Amino acid sequence: MHSVYKIDHLPKIAHAAQSLGIVQDILLEVNSGEEAKGGVDPSQAAAFLAAASDLAHVRVRGLMTMAPQGDATVARACFSRLRALRDELEGQGAAPLGSLAELSMGMSDDWREAIREGATIIRVGRAVFSGDFV
Repeated sequence: MHSVYKIDHLPKIAHAAQSLGIVQDILLEVNSGEEAKGGVDPSQAAAFLAAASDLAHVRVRGLMTMAPQGDATVARACFSRLRALRDELEGQGAAPLGSLAELSMGMSDDWREAIREGATIIRVGRAVFSGDFV
């Protein structure tokens, strides 16, 4: 699951995963500061991880965000903050070291900045299907 940001969804995901006999990997969506977008506030990420850690059938594999569109410098700063948040969460013990291996950030217009900041997953569907992915 690429984008989970509501703590109350975790038990539902865990229940469904348990009924299938699996552990469901998820990414925690972190809000980049835009009110119109979803995601947890960075200050709430540790609480989300704590809630998820109590569920045997849910595993948070990393963080995900979407940068504001239109300015590569702003996007890169957003991605840098997500990487720093991941490092902070692991450093504080909110997540085991290395457990938040995935950083999903960057889309068709800003994937280069995301890669520079450590993205492990980029979402570039429009660029690929329009032929603009270079």
